[in-house]
Amino acid sequence: MPLIDTVSDLLSRASRALGLETVDSFPPGHAYARTRWNKAYFDIASDMKPDAIEGTLCEAIANTPLVFGEILNPTPRMQRALLAIIEQRLRRGHGAPLDLAQLLAAAYRSPHTVETVPGLRQAIIETARFEPQVQANALLAFLADAPAAFGVIEARA
Repeated sequence: MPLIDTVSDLLSRASRALGLETVDSFPPGHAYARTRWNKAYFDIASDMKPDAIEGTLCEAIANTPLVFGEILNPTPRMQRALLAIIEQRLRRGHGAPLDLAQLLAAAYRSPHTVETVPGLRQAIIETARFEPQVQANALLAFLADAPAAFGVIEARA
């Protein structure tokens, strides 16, 4: 290995270790290593621990729910953050958050997205032939009927 390659490799490792780079996934070997996010929307330093990364992403979802669409294969915790926003909007009577339900359906297009609410993937598959707004309404109805033990939507869509 030429000297320039060795120096470049060492500088790259030091940059990552010092948190000077922005990451777009959990470290290799992590339980949710397939989860990816758009670095343009999330400034995640490379020296952050996985729990802190996930917490930062969940906080971003809570503050700006539409960024959920910039995450591929969201973790169950990230999905619960979005479900909490959906529930909150329904309880406050701000109308059905169809846009957020559509983001949830889009996330489940990947077979690598872990199912947070039992039966949600099947509900998405069964409504896939519908137009996006109709599918979103069907998903909100499904979530409204989901067992309260899962901490999701209790109000009717």
